[in-house]
Amino acid sequence: MGLTKTERRLRIRRRIRKVSFGTAERPRLSVFRSNKEIYAQIIDDTKGETLASASSRDKELAKAKGTKSEIAAEVGKAIAEKAQKAGIETVAFDRGGNLYHGRIKALADGAREAGLKF
Repeated sequence: MGLTKTERRLRIRRRIRKVSFGTAERPRLSVFRSNKEIYAQIIDDTKGETLASASSRDKELAKAKGTKSEIAAEVGKAIAEKAQKAGIETVAFDRGGNLYHGRIKALADGAREAGLKF
C-alpha cells in the first residue's frame, strides 16, 4: 500500500531539512501552511532562534480580503520587509514538504517581489 498524503509530505520535509540549514549569513525561510492560514519564519539554525516572522493571522494581515493565494503573497511581502529591517537579504527557502505550487509559490513570489533573495 502506498503512502498517505501526510506521510509523503513528512518524508519530503525530512529530506529538505537534511540539506536546508540556516546560518547567520543565510538564514532559513520556513513556511507552514494549514488549511486556513499560512505562516513564515526566518530562522537562524546555528543559534536556534527566530529572527522574523509573519502570518496571515497578524493584525495588519488578518483584515486583508482576497483569496488564500493573494493573502499568502501579502505574507511573503510582510516577511521580506521584516527581514530587510533585520538586515537579512538572502535566505534558504524551506517549503516544509509542500509542493512549490499555489499558496507556497505565491508567498515565495511575494517575498521575491519585496526584495528577498533565495
